[in-house]
Amino acid sequence: MTAWYRAMGAGLLLVWLAGCSGGEEEAASESEETTTAAETREAPPEATPEAPEVPPFDQPVMIDLSSRLGSDRRLTVEGETNLPEATRLQVIVERELSGVRWRDRVSVEEGGFVAGPFGPGSGLPDGGYRVTVDVQEGSVQPRAVRDRLGEQNEHLSGPLVQRSRHGLGQVASYSQRFLVGSETRRTLDHVEVLEVE
Repeated sequence: MTAWYRAMGAGLLLVWLAGCSGGEEEAASESEETTTAAETREAPPEATPEAPEVPPFDQPVMIDLSSRLGSDRRLTVEGETNLPEATRLQVIVERELSGVRWRDRVSVEEGGFVAGPFGPGSGLPDGGYRVTVDVQEGSVQPRAVRDRLGEQNEHLSGPLVQRSRHGLGQVASYSQRFLVGSETRRTLDHVEVLEVE
């Protein structure tokens, strides 16, 4: 019987030794994994490819307007421009007699924009009006537009460009005067007479 106990004791000893040696291997592999992870964290990041250079806007600003009255006597303004896609514009229609204004914010799409309709629900009364299109400050322009026009629209040029009143760089502004009414009016200005469609 003592031989049986000895054999059993020897078997347990082998199992115990096998269990201990497996722990050392696992500990060694864990330390290798930790070292590999630490080396990975400390490895310098790969250089990210630079974004392609965007050419600055290098032509004079051009804005051309056409205005039309709908059957409801409200005004729609359409324009063409050479400004970059997504440039934010503000379109203002002002009645000369009273100074009442209507505004619409639009973005350039495919070289043009549409704003309006402008005016009260009852329609625009006869009289003189001024449509003004303003290129807004660089700070409110989308990133793609700022890449072309500059952070403060410094790449804008031409007769429509001026310094911002608020000291926020350059802006551009185009204005056109027109008359609303069915009767022809006498005027010495260059003015477009609009009739109800």
